Amino acid sequence: MFTSRSKSKTNDMTQGRSMRHLVLFFLPLVMGNLFQQFYSVVDSLIVGKILGDKAIAAVGLTGSFNFFILGFVIGMTKGYGILFSQSFGKKDYEGLARYVASAVRLCLGISVAITILCVTFIKPVLYLVKTPGDIFADTYNYYVVILLGISVTVMNNLMLTILQSLGDSRRPLIAMIISSVTNIGLDLFFIIVLKMGVAGASIATVLAQVVSFLYCAGAAMNIPELKGAFGIKTPDGTDRSYYMDLLKMGFPVGFMNSVTAIGAMILQYFVNQMESGYIAAYSVCMKFAGLFEQIGVSVGLSVLTFVGQNFGAGKIDRIKKGVNSGLILATIVNLPLSSLMIFAPEQLTGLILNSPEYIGYCKEFLPILGICLYGLGWLFVYRYSVQGLGNTFVPMTSGFLEVAMRVGVGLVFARQSFRGVAYAEVSAWLGAFVMLMITYYVLMSGLYRKARTVLTW
Repeated sequence: MFTSRSKSKTNDMTQGRSMRHLVLFFLPLVMGNLFQQFYSVVDSLIVGKILGDKAIAAVGLTGSFNFFILGFVIGMTKGYGILFSQSFGKKDYEGLARYVASAVRLCLGISVAITILCVTFIKPVLYLVKTPGDIFADTYNYYVVILLGISVTVMNNLMLTILQSLGDSRRPLIAMIISSVTNIGLDLFFIIVLKMGVAGASIATVLAQVVSFLYCAGAAMNIPELKGAFGIKTPDGTDRSYYMDLLKMGFPVGFMNSVTAIGAMILQYFVNQMESGYIAAYSVCMKFAGLFEQIGVSVGLSVLTFVGQNFGAGKIDRIKKGVNSGLILATIVNLPLSSLMIFAPEQLTGLILNSPEYIGYCKEFLPILGICLYGLGWLFVYRYSVQGLGNTFVPMTSGFLEVAMRVGVGLVFARQSFRGVAYAEVSAWLGAFVMLMITYYVLMSGLYRKARTVLTW
C-alpha cells in the first residue's frame, strides 16, 4: 500500500500560485518539445541541403501519415496520463501504480499490432494518395523504417507522459535534449559518411527514440509513488477495470488525433495534385508550423497536468485560475512566433529550401498560418482543459469538425491555389477552438452546480 508521497521529483500542483506552477512546468516542457521539433527541422535541413529538394518532398509527404498512425497510439498515452495525474492529485498512489502497470502492457500490445498492419499496407496507401513517381522510392524507404520503430516511439512517449503527469517536466527535457543531439549526430553519420540516403535519416530518428526511452524509463522506475508498477504484476494483483478505464480515457484521444490526421491527409492529397515544388514548400511550411505550435502544445500540456491534478483533488476554483493563466501564457508566447511567420517567411523557409521559386510558394502560405496562430494556442488550452476534466469524447468530436472544415474549405479553395490549402488548415484550428471553448465553460458550470448542490445538502 502507498500512504505517503515520499521524497521524489514529482510536483504537486494542488496548492500554490497557479501561474507559477504553469510557468515552472511549461519552461522545461516547451524546451523539450522545441528540441524534439528542432531535430526534426535539422533533419530536414540535412536532408534538403545534402540530398536535395525532392528528398525533402519525399520525407515531408509522410508527415500526415505519421500523424494518422503514430498520433493514435501516442494520443492514447496522453489519455492515460489524465488518469495518472488525477490519481496523483487524489494521493491514490496504489491506483496510480496499477494504472501505469496496465498502461505499459496495453502500449506494447497495441503498438506491435499496429506495426504489423502498417508495414503490410503502407505501399498500397502511397499509391492510393497518388505519391509522385519521382519521389515514391525515397518516401517508401524512409517511412517503412519509421513504422518498424513504432513500439519504441510509443513506449518512449508513455514514459514521458508518466513523468509529466506527476509534474516532472525537467527529466523529459533532459531526455529530449539527449535524443535530439543523438539524432543529429546519427543523421550526419548515416547520410554523409555511410551515404544511406533518406533511409539513414529514419534510422537515426528511431535510434534517438531508443536513447530517450531508456533514460525516461530509468527515471520513472525510481519514483517512489510508482513502486511495483514496472514489475510482472501490479500491486495486489491485476484488475481488469484498470485496463478498461485506460481504454475509455485513451481511445478517444488517440482517435481524435487520427481523425484530425485524415483531414491533413486530404490536404496533402490536394497538394500532391500540384507538383513536387509545391509538395516541398508545403512540407517545409508545415515543418515550421509544427515547430511553432509546440509552444501552444506545451502550454496546453501544462494546463492538462494542472487541471487533472486539481480535478482529482476536487479544487474547482483552482482549475478556473489555471485555465485563465494558461490562456494568458499562450497569448504572450505566441506573439513573436506569429510575427516571424507573417513578416519573415522567406528567411525561415530559405533555411531549408534551395529554390527561389519554392520559397516563393511558402510566402503565399506561411503568413496565413501566422495570423491564426493565436487561435491554435487557445485551442490547445481548452482542449487539454476539457481532457483534464475527464471528458475525452468532445475533444474527439472536435477532430471530426477539423476534418469537415479542412475538407469543406479545401474543396472550395485548395483546388484553386496553394494559398487555399492554408485557408483550409486554419479553418480547422478556429472551428475546433470555438467548439472546445464552449465545452469547457459548460463543463465548469456543471461542476459549480454540483458543488453548490453538495453544500446545500
